[in-house]
Amino acid sequence: MRVPPVIAPLAVAGAVAALVLGAASGGSATATAAAATGYTWGNVEIGGGGFVPGIVYNQGEQGLVYARTDIGGAYRLDPATERWIPLLDHVGWDEWSYTGVLSLATDAVDPDRVYAAVGTYTNDWDPLNGAVLRSSDRGETWQRTILPFKVGGNMPGRGMGERLQIDPHDNRVLYLGTENGHGLWRSTDRGVSWSQVASFPNPGTYAQDPTSDNSYLTQNQGVVWVTFDPTSGTAGSPTRTIYVGVADKENNVYRSTDAGATWQRVPGQPTGFIPHKGVYDAQGGQLYVATSDTGGPYDGAKGQVHRLDAATGTWTDISPLPLASEDLHYGFSGLTVDRQDPDTVMVASQVSWWPDVVLFRSTDRGATWTRIWDWAGYPARSLRYSMDYSATPWITMGATSATEPEPLVKLGWMTESLEIDPFDSDAMMYGTGATVWGTDNLTDWDAGGKIDLTIRARGIEETAVLDLAAPPGAVELYSGLGDLGGFVHADIARVPESIYTQPVHGSVTGVDFAQSAPATVVRVGYAVDGEVESHIAVSTTSGASWWAGQEPAGVTSSGTVAMSADGGRIVWSPRGTGVHVSTTLGSSWTPSTGVPAQAQVESDRVNPMTFYAYAAGTFLTSTDGGASFTPSTATGFPSEGNVRFGAVPGHEGHVWLAAENGLYRSTDAGVSFTKVPGFEDGGAVGFGKAAPGASYPAVYTTSQRDGVRGFFRSTDGGSTWLRINDDEHRYAWTGAAITGDPDVFGRVYVGTNGRGIVVGTSDGAAPTPTPSTTAGPTPTPTVTTDPTPGPTVTPTAPPTPTPGASPTSTPPPGAACSVRYTANSWSTGFTAGLRITHTGNATLDGWTLRLTYADGQRLQQGWSADWSQTGPVVTATNAPWNGRLTPGASVDVGFNGTHTGTSTPPTSATLDGTPCALS
Repeated sequence: MRVPPVIAPLAVAGAVAALVLGAASGGSATATAAAATGYTWGNVEIGGGGFVPGIVYNQGEQGLVYARTDIGGAYRLDPATERWIPLLDHVGWDEWSYTGVLSLATDAVDPDRVYAAVGTYTNDWDPLNGAVLRSSDRGETWQRTILPFKVGGNMPGRGMGERLQIDPHDNRVLYLGTENGHGLWRSTDRGVSWSQVASFPNPGTYAQDPTSDNSYLTQNQGVVWVTFDPTSGTAGSPTRTIYVGVADKENNVYRSTDAGATWQRVPGQPTGFIPHKGVYDAQGGQLYVATSDTGGPYDGAKGQVHRLDAATGTWTDISPLPLASEDLHYGFSGLTVDRQDPDTVMVASQVSWWPDVVLFRSTDRGATWTRIWDWAGYPARSLRYSMDYSATPWITMGATSATEPEPLVKLGWMTESLEIDPFDSDAMMYGTGATVWGTDNLTDWDAGGKIDLTIRARGIEETAVLDLAAPPGAVELYSGLGDLGGFVHADIARVPESIYTQPVHGSVTGVDFAQSAPATVVRVGYAVDGEVESHIAVSTTSGASWWAGQEPAGVTSSGTVAMSADGGRIVWSPRGTGVHVSTTLGSSWTPSTGVPAQAQVESDRVNPMTFYAYAAGTFLTSTDGGASFTPSTATGFPSEGNVRFGAVPGHEGHVWLAAENGLYRSTDAGVSFTKVPGFEDGGAVGFGKAAPGASYPAVYTTSQRDGVRGFFRSTDGGSTWLRINDDEHRYAWTGAAITGDPDVFGRVYVGTNGRGIVVGTSDGAAPTPTPSTTAGPTPTPTVTTDPTPGPTVTPTAPPTPTPGASPTSTPPPGAACSVRYTANSWSTGFTAGLRITHTGNATLDGWTLRLTYADGQRLQQGWSADWSQTGPVVTATNAPWNGRLTPGASVDVGFNGTHTGTSTPPTSATLDGTPCALS
């Protein structure tokens, strides 16, 4: 994928200004998009599907609870509907990293405020620095501060925490524990700016495998949690006593008693383990710490639970099992204290793959414990719970019966987050690697009864989509997903009954059906862990039953697959060997000739003897049923990067190809291609039912067109295009798959990398599309496309720019302005943040800011505006969504630059040619 350059680092010990401000909208799974698009956006119902490392209750308002995911954003629970509301769907393609949420904090003093530390990877896979998002309306809109380092919401250790915390007495103060040696950071202005706590002595030492050549494993997992002693402060002043956990097996808990000015290693602390969780009980004056021998979330073989009496400094080992126990094959996490009855403490086995996770509960502050299940004469077990998994029946993972001692449905795995509702001792939720479980009768455990566990993941959609296929007829969609394999979606509004079975595929990388015989289906996949019976499966019953196909020699993984239009042939391009063709529904295979190994393959949707392939910039066609392929003479395709292509139903020889340098179409089976005007990046491409009165199927693409990244639709074969999503519904990276519904005009399915399968439905009232030859709006900046309301303006959803429109830049009479300039500099560069305030008496519909520098500063990269430089003058022109400034309104923009010697502020600033007051 194409991504913006890495943001230049700031001085590690310096302050970080509010670099980028933005707004976004949450909404339910069927939230209505802006009317201008004519589309409603939601999800194909799957229900969960990924790791939920954090569940965070607000301590001041009952019923306010959030969940964070490692790649799928953050959610807020709607207590009225019991559905989770997605909060980060506004994140765009080039900002995909910000859907990884490492930590989340909700303000007990002002419950409308919520914060999230976002970023997905800390290594070179991720081009962006991390950020802290802040919201004053429960995540409906957000403002953003870019950090001078990366944040790893999907890195090892991501279940520990919470790393981001709000001071309970002075909610202007926040702390953030960071990774990779960056230490502890603090904000004193509600997350607008951040500085490293220079006095904090230990940035962490633990890495999963410091000797590995894989940078994913060598990351220092850093400062992992922060918690406060609220009895040590008074309202309006920073809390005096703060505890911080560090990923260091010998020095893992630190304390400050002077509001973070100085820090000391807590004396007498236990050593040898990583402190996954730290929870302070103000009533008892005790700190609880749950530890494991690794940072998790996939591993951990030993651990302990300890309690510190803050008054005496005494540490007590309260572990549910002694360290020497042969039954102890896991560490501990998921630590929680019942705030209504602080004698009650719970903890979870951080990971116990066999036979199941263990939840432990104590009603005497850890002196004694009971388990949610016990052995009752191996392999039998006695249970303190019952389970209702009807909300997500596929959680059986394809099994139909239990094999004792393992249950049919496990309590979970990777149980890093377990939380008792601070207002209700009976309510508890915990996250797993696939879903969220909860109960409303937790105290029945203590009376010898069973707690009722039900799945609480409605609204959370956290799957990575690898392929989609929408056949005509009763089945609405086939999905290929990472980790779960995928589903036959007979009804996209209902959670599927089962994942793919016979065979089970951990991840499905390709799925296809016969266009004229859609009950014939093929899929290819691989095992997430272990082996698969076969990498290919075939069905002639629309996926009601499957059988495992035979494999050509040498297959190591699944690759891509194509089914002929009549269902008589399968062309498969697996990993480990070359492209092969089968005329026996996968029971025998013949090598194809003329086509490179691992080429992508697709079928013509009309002619059963025509197949297509693509490899390293070359398009190839087979007219003999996949036996041989001939390269096209068409040129101009990229030799690497994301390329997706497909053939048009009902139109023999029509092929569309989306690549990182544009969108292409062929009407002669790939002999020649025409580049579609206006498209700079093709994303993915697919087809759906034609518009009423049209003869050509609707074409859908997740592309960048005329500088705007979005979802586009054409109903006239590509002559005109309409953007059908808006800036609230961007869903990060969507380059893997898009397909229209063949039976419902306007319905489109989009694959995401962590937010599941997005479905858009047209209301029939979309505006007139624009021709391919018409110039689009001002290019959208690469770092952010979020609107930037000023501090006195209530954030609102951004208007959707009309394709083809350009903002007016002529200033009205009476224009005036002020510019507040802040900068953080290091030896060769700087980051500048500017707040532009319109102080004139008439509304600006478009603006241009010019800054004049005197010391040779050079623009590198900017955001929230279209940036350029000529000589000493740096120019910023409004983005499509922030061009309108009413009198008194402000907008925040910023950029990274370089300098030699000293970096001084600009000498002057003008807005639309009018001098501004510069401060």
